[in-house]
Amino acid sequence: MMKKLATYILGGLSILLVGACSEDLDPVIKSDPTPPVLMSPASGTSLVLTAEEGAEELVFAYEKTDYGFPAAATYTAQLDFPENDFAEPMDLASSAAAEMMLTYEAFNQKLLAKGLLPGEEASIALRIKSTINKSVMDKFSEVIQMQVTPYEVALEYPRLYLPGDYQGWDPANENTVIYSVKSDNVYEGFIHVLGGSGEFKINEMPNWDVNYGDDGADGTLEENGENIKAEGVGTFKLTVDLAAKTYTLGNPLYWGIIGDATPGGWDASTPMEFDAAENLLTITVDLGVGVMKFRANDAWDNNFGDDDLDGILEPGGGDIPVEEAGNYTITLDFKVPGEVSYTLMKN
Repeated sequence: MMKKLATYILGGLSILLVGACSEDLDPVIKSDPTPPVLMSPASGTSLVLTAEEGAEELVFAYEKTDYGFPAAATYTAQLDFPENDFAEPMDLASSAAAEMMLTYEAFNQKLLAKGLLPGEEASIALRIKSTINKSVMDKFSEVIQMQVTPYEVALEYPRLYLPGDYQGWDPANENTVIYSVKSDNVYEGFIHVLGGSGEFKINEMPNWDVNYGDDGADGTLEENGENIKAEGVGTFKLTVDLAAKTYTLGNPLYWGIIGDATPGGWDASTPMEFDAAENLLTITVDLGVGVMKFRANDAWDNNFGDDDLDGILEPGGGDIPVEEAGNYTITLDFKVPGEVSYTLMKN
């Protein structure tokens, strides 16, 4: 009897073990998963956006991808121009559910960032992308086209915040940010490190809720990682690919003023200092009558002048005139995406 009982127990254990092993097996993905189907908005839809209806929502409804098992996929609505064949897709919204919403206000911002003109009707292409992991190819719905007319409003680029030793570790400082001009999760801008430890972080919001560092100092971002450190002194170009969780820092450029109106003449640059609160390079200095320019690292490889004398600098641009001798406060501003500006104010 004891032998039979032992046999039953061993048999039962074998069944349990086989069942447990079966449950641990990875799910089998269909060799050709059925792609998502975009049901709304419908192809041929025409939409005229207005500021008054900014809170209204554009609903993206779709059938989920059939991977052959209940997959925890992420679905992303993407936009491009019809003729581009999604060579440069713009992500509009993401969700794990079977629909997602985007306010008209947010949609309008995306359209303007893509280059559509306010008040002018244009054709756009939309699709749904489904993603489960890097080892499985993304699946895409069929492309639909619709007509849209955006309205005029100040363009607000997506931004990342850069608290660090250089500005007092303040994530809420709206001056120390970088932007994604194409709204494509790639952010570019400049960070000024003219003293201190050179350490900083990259935050998604003006707080510490989601912040990134670099644990291995290898250019890869980790959430709550070690402080990133800028080596050297100067202005660094920072590029962040938030989707790939990577970043690059350019070589430091230490800016100064030069010219026959400056203390060093054309022989030596007079170095600028850093205003941490405003995120500006600045200098208060006595100038004579003559001209000046901005240049970096006491060399001419990187220099700015002003061809049109409009306060916007051009690389290698024309000399900036100083028509009256006196004490001046000069600023150099890299905050606006794609634009470097300056002020020259007599005190």
